[in-house]
Amino acid sequence: MAETSTKPYMIRALHEWCTDNGYTPQIVVRVDQNTMVPPAHIRDGQITLNIGMMATKGLVLGNDSIEFQARFNGVTENLYIPVGAVTALYARETGAGMGFEVEEPNSDNTPATNASTAGFTAAAQAQSSGTTTSLSSPDAAAATDIKRPTLTIVK
Repeated sequence: MAETSTKPYMIRALHEWCTDNGYTPQIVVRVDQNTMVPPAHIRDGQITLNIGMMATKGLVLGNDSIEFQARFNGVTENLYIPVGAVTALYARETGAGMGFEVEEPNSDNTPATNASTAGFTAAAQAQSSGTTTSLSSPDAAAATDIKRPTLTIVK
């Protein structure tokens, strides 16, 4: 039997650590055909997302994927992120966290095979075409002058 990846366990542990310390857990995701995120917020083929409990609804940190609902500009979106596409998880306030290797997408369980998400995924692919820059810390983002999108809590 093949050994399971430690990546989803580390993601859950870092999320819990951030939450326990009052920090905002953020993930950096490489967007590909298997990733469902709002295309307007993709920059250089990746997106940074706040996955704190106050910014998400129905957050599931699974072994194969991360799924939740979040609001972008007042519109609720369903997000699907394969664990393999996560490149980093860190605390927004301190930058403490961990970078991960990106795993190649597995076409067996892509959400793009569902006809209702095919248009969404095609739009995401069109938006994400370009050079991918790997960001594993807030300092790396500042060095390349990339503005990171964040989720805003609307009360």
